[in-house]
Amino acid sequence: MDTKLTLKLNSEIIEEAKLYAKESNTSLSKLIENYLSAITSNNPKKRKVNPIVKSLTGIITLDDKKDYHQSYTKYLIKKYK
Repeated sequence: MDTKLTLKLNSEIIEEAKLYAKESNTSLSKLIENYLSAITSNNPKKRKVNPIVKSLTGIITLDDKKDYHQSYTKYLIKKYK
């Protein structure tokens, strides 16, 4: 059963959210409903994965021999010197 909800939000956020919803071919109400459903779900399996995200799952393979933590640490040291 759907119930009406009134929210008070920053007008700039609302406009950005409306644009995002339009680009995603969904309504702002559905977008907010999906978000609230995702953050309140205790069962990760109940969470719906966006088809685009699902299609990207597993396309990147990592070299097991490379230490990515060490590489990232070196990158950060160089970046913040």
